[in-house]
Amino acid sequence: MLVTGGCGFIGSNFIKYMMKKYPDYQIVNLDKLTYAGNPTNLKGIENNPNYFFVQGDICDSRIVNEVMEQVDKIVHFAAESHVDRSIEDGSVFVRTNVLGTNTLLQSALAHNINKFIHISTDEVYGSIKEGFFTEMDKLNPSSPYSSSKAGSDLLALSYYTTYGLSVCVTRCTNNFGPYQYPEKLIPFFISRLMEGKKVTVYGTGLNIRDWIYVEDHCSAVDFVLHNGRIGEIYNIDGGNELTNLEITHHLLKILGKDEFSIEYVGDRKGHDFRYCLDGSKLVKMGWKPMYNFDTALEQTVRWYVENRWWWEPLKR
Repeated sequence: MLVTGGCGFIGSNFIKYMMKKYPDYQIVNLDKLTYAGNPTNLKGIENNPNYFFVQGDICDSRIVNEVMEQVDKIVHFAAESHVDRSIEDGSVFVRTNVLGTNTLLQSALAHNINKFIHISTDEVYGSIKEGFFTEMDKLNPSSPYSSSKAGSDLLALSYYTTYGLSVCVTRCTNNFGPYQYPEKLIPFFISRLMEGKKVTVYGTGLNIRDWIYVEDHCSAVDFVLHNGRIGEIYNIDGGNELTNLEITHHLLKILGKDEFSIEYVGDRKGHDFRYCLDGSKLVKMGWKPMYNFDTALEQTVRWYVENRWWWEPLKR
């Protein structure tokens, strides 16, 4: 199996999940090691004889084709994913998320890959005030990041429609857990509070997101890999809708801080109000999340408290 972006937050958790569940699987990790790709995320398995690391860019067709000769399945996590960075400069997002995905698809087709799982995001649907997005809803992305992911989704599905490539697309809500790069909301706020600094909440803090523990996301991708129907899209949700302010208050309580640790700042450009998915399609097939949100959040905070060695160098 090829896992792209396996040194990132979700990719590294997925590799560890799969190697624990399927010890006989051989996994090739292709990662460019950008700022968000960290080899220490996979500390402890780097010497496993069934794990192989290749440093390379998914836009580099030579490296992609070399790796593709060794595998028969692909789980494609590699992406530029931080919305604020995409607002500053969207060009790298288009290159990696669209052109890089196309390079992988072309190579997968040439090498007769029998399953290609393309990992996407709930942000491709845009904002919704009430109700839930289903897999059949139109895409309405707001940021350069989500637009580039929407483009890569359509490319992946076109390779199924046009060429019959065995593609599935998954779209997940906000992830949290260990090894998440500290520019993202939960690890950023945890680290700020641990440093005795204030956390910065955009606007009123009433923007709503659904949250899922990263290992639940990994189990859902595993389920789609083995049970998903080709050409299909699968929404993955955690069933934990919270405002950014509610998330902030959860973290304040766990870390013993008060309201004075909050600083309200100007809102993000084009800030979507609410993302929410209908994940019943996957649930009806037999998958469901296993982690309780409060317990998982406490475990996540504890991990960052106990592993300052991991995030402090990244923040510097």
